[in-house]
Amino acid sequence: MVLGENMKQGIIVGASSGIGWELAVQLAAQGYQLGLMARRDGCLNKLADSLPGEHFVQKTDVANAEQAVKELTSLLDKMGDVDLIIVNSGVGSKERLLDWEVQRQMIDVNVRGFAAMSLTAMNYFVQRGGGHLVGISSAAAHFSGGLTPTYNATKAFASNYLNGLRSRAARSKMPISVTTVEPGYVETAMVEGRPMWLAPLEKSVTQMVRAINKRKNHVFITKRWRYVALLLDIMPNALIRKFM
Repeated sequence: MVLGENMKQGIIVGASSGIGWELAVQLAAQGYQLGLMARRDGCLNKLADSLPGEHFVQKTDVANAEQAVKELTSLLDKMGDVDLIIVNSGVGSKERLLDWEVQRQMIDVNVRGFAAMSLTAMNYFVQRGGGHLVGISSAAAHFSGGLTPTYNATKAFASNYLNGLRSRAARSKMPISVTTVEPGYVETAMVEGRPMWLAPLEKSVTQMVRAINKRKNHVFITKRWRYVALLLDIMPNALIRKFM
């Protein structure tokens, strides 16, 4: 596969559906050559075939963090010069019963896998001399939910981890941007039912891509979640529990 002159290159970890799929669609339309990573390589191949231009496909399961690091490193070597890495992999479920296997899966993907992919991206950008890491977290990072204690905790980790990487990048004086994306409810298969403020997928990702292009430090999707998060950050937990 040949890289076109002046073509931008990016990698999306967790590209086989939902937000990751739509990110690929919109970034490819902007001229990116993409590396697409996820567990379901059949979905990735279908996505790659639907996009303009040629793209790379790499099957990976971030729940196996050590192997996923090797696969991301291999993809970076194949692509040659990547400016943008988006870590979008994540799982979530309601916990009507507290089950360690369910919790472990979320921790393996949303904490261990997320950190491993983000750290690999940062180390690559340090060696490259610059780049842009984007992490897809959640507005759930700002509150604890009785039915989703593990999911919310893993997203709090993701957001704080990205904040730490951004601080390190700033101290290094290197041109490395770190963008934290915190969506509220987006119309994907992960969302159950029709919760309040459910946002269309295409609209939500358009806002994400706009923030990515501007290399923003942080963005809520949609914008109203900024005010919800600010309110939740100052509300007493006893009051939050009445609504969550």
